[in-house]
Amino acid sequence: MLPRSALARSLQLQRGVAARFYSEGSTGTPRGSGSEDSFVKRERATEDYFVRQREKEQLRHLKEQLEKQRKKIDSLENKIDSMTK
Repeated sequence: MLPRSALARSLQLQRGVAARFYSEGSTGTPRGSGSEDSFVKRERATEDYFVRQREKEQLRHLKEQLEKQRKKIDSLENKIDSMTK
């Protein structure tokens, strides 16, 4: 598992979209554009998984907030309707 600081660095929010930045390998040295070893592939897959899970959690939280706001709006509309009758 990646350390929390590395995962936090992999998420850079730009206009609501998470940008993914991958490390260059186990030693941190730049590699050629065509060479990818199994470590780089595994690390990229781990980072992608983390980002997807984080986005799912954020979406779930936003849906919960939306539902609460809808209930609040319905309650206020009912209150207005009862006051106007």
